[in-house]
Amino acid sequence: MTQAAPRIAFLHTGAVNIAPFGALATELIPGATVVNYLDDRIVADLGDDERAASVPERIDDLVRAAAAGGADAVLFTCSSISELAAPAAAAAGVPVLRVDEAMADAAVRAGSRIRVLATLPTTCRPTLGLLQERAALAGVEPEVTSEVIEGAFAAVAGGDRATHDRLVAAAIERGAAEADVIVLAQASMASAAEAASVDVPVLTSPRLGVERLAESLAAR
Repeated sequence: MTQAAPRIAFLHTGAVNIAPFGALATELIPGATVVNYLDDRIVADLGDDERAASVPERIDDLVRAAAAGGADAVLFTCSSISELAAPAAAAAGVPVLRVDEAMADAAVRAGSRIRVLATLPTTCRPTLGLLQERAALAGVEPEVTSEVIEGAFAAVAGGDRATHDRLVAAAIERGAAEADVIVLAQASMASAAEAASVDVPVLTSPRLGVERLAESLAAR
């Protein structure tokens, strides 16, 4: 009996991620039906004391919508909300994957000095927590340092991808001098990896995250 093509849902906090994740799904999960869910105020609201408390419920609602629509799995494409994946999965009864989990696993395998780069403080904190979690599971204790790159998020939010990539690439080159591996905390930073020339691995989450999603679906 031929297995039906999967239906997958991507939950985004920025429209910029819709096209690249759709392309990765086409490449890595052929025939899959992709449904995109977007709340482009989540990142801003996480930094707002009055609205931050609303984010978990909003995430739960979107995951429930995906489950009601028949999604076989949901992938959070934003690292800022990764820590909400487990409770959302429990509430909706559908597998929810974190885009950055596979990247974190690769990072803790790559070396003992990990440099995390982010363009938003709201992403840096959960990424550091995830690395600690995955390092503990792997039985290692890496040294993890981080930098929030000033001006990069404002540039890409204003449509200036070139300036964003230049600032991130410069941070990669600074960090590589004292690290065994560079971790780019946000999926939207992936384009900058190609602009830097360094001798250490530069890990990005989109491809690794969708590869893990494909593996999860294949194991059903």
